[in-house]
Amino acid sequence: MGARPSIKAQLQRVREDAIVGAVNRLLATKGYDAMTVDEVAAEAGMAKGSLYKMFGSKEELAGVAMVGVLDRALAFSEALRARAEELAQAGRPVSPIDQLKAVTRWAMATQLEGEMPSLPSHNSNLSASLQSNDAYMDRLMSLSNRLSIWIAEAQTGGQLNATLPPDLVLYTLFARACDPVVALLKDSGQYTNEQILDWVLSTTFEGLAVRRA
Repeated sequence: MGARPSIKAQLQRVREDAIVGAVNRLLATKGYDAMTVDEVAAEAGMAKGSLYKMFGSKEELAGVAMVGVLDRALAFSEALRARAEELAQAGRPVSPIDQLKAVTRWAMATQLEGEMPSLPSHNSNLSASLQSNDAYMDRLMSLSNRLSIWIAEAQTGGQLNATLPPDLVLYTLFARACDPVVALLKDSGQYTNEQILDWVLSTTFEGLAVRRA
């Protein structure tokens, strides 16, 4: 049994969690470009000087938040995979399309809860910083590989259009994590979260055309 973390280490972890939570909320509501270090410090309830002792830059703050979200996504997808194996052994296989739908729904639900950072623009400073962030890139590759396996299986099994490039499908699913349609529907105040999730998930996998009986 490992030694219990010291009080100092526990306080440090609490501070880090508060900072990462603040960055997540600001990235979700304002985006990286509009977010300031002053706002992060105020949101986390600490002095900017104390924050800089733990994180050296705005890019580093955003990188830690993005890594945290990917860790959550990986944990969710791994739990799905493990559960699918259990069900398969019990004679109740789970289809790859259902795995993809579950991950996509989780990502949109996380956005509705205000905990999903907006994806950085392709040519933004944050995007360039993340490209050199080994922790972020390792997790992004792991998640992409897991989803790509399900995409390939779904295309082979006739559940997804096999004429579409797998990368297109993968990027489309990633985009749902920060889909403005989700936020716009929520901001209208007319629909429940469950309705929004059901509708956007349906249009993602089934399109907008009328369903024929």
